[in-house]
Amino acid sequence: MKANLLLLVSMVVLGVLGVCQGGSLRKRYYRRACPHAEEIVQKVTWSHVSSNPVLPAKFIRMHFHDCFVRGCDGSVLLNSTKNSTAEKDAVPNRSLAGFDVIDDIKSQLEKTCPGVVSCADIVALAARDAVSFQFKKPMWEVLTGRRDGRVSLASEVPANIPAPVFNFSSLNQSFASKGLTVHDLVVLSGAHTIGVGHCNFFSNRLYNFTGKGDADPSLNPTYAAFLRTKCRNLTDTTAVEMDPKSSRNFDSHYFVILNQNKGLFQSDAALLTNKGARRIALELRKSADFFTEFGQSMKRMGAIGVLTGKAGEIRKKCSLVNA
Repeated sequence: MKANLLLLVSMVVLGVLGVCQGGSLRKRYYRRACPHAEEIVQKVTWSHVSSNPVLPAKFIRMHFHDCFVRGCDGSVLLNSTKNSTAEKDAVPNRSLAGFDVIDDIKSQLEKTCPGVVSCADIVALAARDAVSFQFKKPMWEVLTGRRDGRVSLASEVPANIPAPVFNFSSLNQSFASKGLTVHDLVVLSGAHTIGVGHCNFFSNRLYNFTGKGDADPSLNPTYAAFLRTKCRNLTDTTAVEMDPKSSRNFDSHYFVILNQNKGLFQSDAALLTNKGARRIALELRKSADFFTEFGQSMKRMGAIGVLTGKAGEIRKKCSLVNA
């Protein structure tokens, strides 16, 4: 009796864990229905990245913004309709890019195995493959089997995407609401090692931090002086590297500069205001540690609220729900 009860409890616990970690997502989900699916995604992604080196940062951000609203269901790819404004047209998403590459990947997959590979899986794989182009090998494992959602609402974006002005408490709450830990928060912030930020999202730290025309005292003063040469005023929209002189190299340098108080956004600096987060940020200065932990956190993020089995659909075009 006890043995049966123990077995039942174990099954329930494993079932709950399965839901938290993405349910029926698994390795090489398409190995029978579309054996070359992941090779096609990698080939097309690498082709585009080779001529457009800013894409890795774009795809990481797209994947993040997809997963934090309705889960990783490809809803960020949907176009607005006359009756509904979609996620991609919400203010935090208007600077997303790379949708044309996703469409190219989908087109190639549809020629090989129509109606099989989801747009949600394409986003997850393209994010990994775009970063991996630098290393010419996969940098983390992507479990697949996601299906595509049919709903995309701009109104749901602001409450779900962490803002660059968030303090630690707000960041922690945002990530916790998605089942992610403080560790995941710090590790995934490391994605800021590539890409750019626009002045208007952080210039208050340079010119008007408390509303009195002052600078953020937590920002390295030498770095602040440099940023003022790039950002002339509060409304300047100039693009600035998030990781100076290393913004196209995926590495752990973000954590090096972060610990020198050179994080670009308030949300970066906020990581140093919590003892546990600060300790993690120190540990991640080693590239090997960062790469390992980033892969694990991306796997957890990629499992947020996924649709599997018979839920959702496999879109024929990533920007449109099926008729």
